[in-house]
Amino acid sequence: MAGGSAIRGSRVGAGPMGEAERGDTAPRTWVSFWCSRGHESRPSFAADAEPPLEWDCPRCGLPAGPDEANPPAPPKIEPYKTHLAYVKERRSDEDGAAILQEALLKIRGA
Repeated sequence: MAGGSAIRGSRVGAGPMGEAERGDTAPRTWVSFWCSRGHESRPSFAADAEPPLEWDCPRCGLPAGPDEANPPAPPKIEPYKTHLAYVKERRSDEDGAAILQEALLKIRGA
């Protein structure tokens, strides 16, 4: 006797007609999106839905648009900045020297 189940090859919820019992699927439209690397993705949307202007490329993660000739530009990635780099953006060397001198006078005067 070969041990097994009498319902092998079936799944829970599947009746005698399988997927046909569920009825017709909603009408769909497929929209092509291209990223700046030339990858095409074709997600499907409901026929009465408005497709988005941008879609994330599933291959590289860059933004993709519906216009193959003009895909969206990749986002600009800024490098990590230290606290000192941000301070130097706001203050000149002369400002820094003046602030340091003021702080030293307070310390020495107190």
